Amino acid sequence: MNCRSRRCPRIVCGIVAAVGEIDVQLCRNMLARIKHRGPDDTGEIRRGNVWLGHQRLSIMDVDGGSQPMTDTEEKTYLVANGEIYNHRHIREDLGHELFETGSDSEAALHALIVDGPVGLARLRGMFALAFMTADGEFLVARDSLGVKPLYWVRRDDVTLFASELRAFEPADRPLVESFPPGHCWTPNGGLVRFADAVPARVRPARRAEQPGVWDEALVKSVREAVVTAVENRMMSDVGIGVFLSGGLDSAIVAAVAAEYAKRHDQPLPTFAVGAPGSSDLAAARVVAEYLGTEHHEIVMTKEAAQAALPKAVRAIEHYDPSLVRSSVPNLLLAEYAAKRVHAVLTGEGADELFAGYSYYHEAPFTDPDALQAELVRTVEELHHLNLQRCDRTTMAFGMEARVPFLDRDVIELALSIPPEHKMLAPGRVEKQLLRDAFEGWVPDEILNRGKEQFGDGSGAKDVLEAAVRTSPDLPEGISLRSDEEAGFYSIWHSSFEGIRPETTLGHFATT
Repeated sequence: MNCRSRRCPRIVCGIVAAVGEIDVQLCRNMLARIKHRGPDDTGEIRRGNVWLGHQRLSIMDVDGGSQPMTDTEEKTYLVANGEIYNHRHIREDLGHELFETGSDSEAALHALIVDGPVGLARLRGMFALAFMTADGEFLVARDSLGVKPLYWVRRDDVTLFASELRAFEPADRPLVESFPPGHCWTPNGGLVRFADAVPARVRPARRAEQPGVWDEALVKSVREAVVTAVENRMMSDVGIGVFLSGGLDSAIVAAVAAEYAKRHDQPLPTFAVGAPGSSDLAAARVVAEYLGTEHHEIVMTKEAAQAALPKAVRAIEHYDPSLVRSSVPNLLLAEYAAKRVHAVLTGEGADELFAGYSYYHEAPFTDPDALQAELVRTVEELHHLNLQRCDRTTMAFGMEARVPFLDRDVIELALSIPPEHKMLAPGRVEKQLLRDAFEGWVPDEILNRGKEQFGDGSGAKDVLEAAVRTSPDLPEGISLRSDEEAGFYSIWHSSFEGIRPETTLGHFATT
């Protein structure tokens, strides 16, 4: 199962791992339940009391790109989901002679071989991985933001890991927990943090001498950080597109991606979804025409949205109303786009970094320190909400979503900006600094377009509220915020009975 080819691709996949008293059939059953994350190939290996499994989507190098990946002497093994964006730098640091493939996952393998768990600090990207040696050493890790999902069950006889909740047997579901981002775990060392979602050195941000007045140097630094993050996520041997909602954030991503595509003489497909006549479809069309992209529109009918509702709840493994509303059109869009590209860029994270949501501008967040604390908190909680939707709706069809605004350098820069610069004032709207940074890159009408939730702009909100007007009976001890949420919870509970609400909702669970 070596990954020997020089053209081994980045891997879109799902992983399962186990350490302890191994039940191979149980592990295989778990892996089979997440086959949608990588329907083209299944790989597994057992060494002693450790088992690793991998579901792969073959993008290139079908014969040589399988995982588990191993070193030349077959003493170490790795399964990984996601991307290591700085893999070329790691190759240079460790020495190209160590590497046999072009895979970014191999950079993680050798970083761990050379440095042990400390090697995780080298990795910049989105990942969930499991690593073992032939003599039984074992490590699991998840990226600092939790862009890539990972769950675990700790039993007395075995510890189990998987990319999605659905992988676990019903008997294990009450024990399932979300594996914490930025942590690694070993049987001997336990759970150890290796990276923070928001590095401590950017908190609290410095205070602005002149709130709302920024110089061209700051505007340029924001623009350059975002451009670099988008371009790093464009490097691939496969087709890449952009989910274009018609809002500011996805328009910026599309604009940078379009410039990159033109320089490299490659097409840029963009994809938009909405109800007939929805504002999102109209705005996305304006952006696509301005940038000259290969644009695709999915017109979401009421019937299609309601039919997709239970599929969306099961796909995202979640029942938060705002998340479900946006997941339904996202799922329909992903199903269409996955037939044309293997990866898409999205605008996730910009609102949390630059204070795009309306509630950020209401009490108590009109105080700069309170606003800064809330921005940090919401970035740290993204793995429970938007990132969960982002991963699941795309991976339901074996397609990867990439989130350039959540690049580590962008996060560090954005959260080091004085919070006063993100607050509303006469003549300024939300995310004014970001708008200034990309003036001329997107149409003026989009640059000045106000924030609209994706579920609202796409037209999904009204359709889905009408679909769940009657509140179902809820399990004892569960109290929810609305009939709509109760309806979504009922769908979720029917598929994930036994899973505790806090496992998927984290801080937002209501019991």
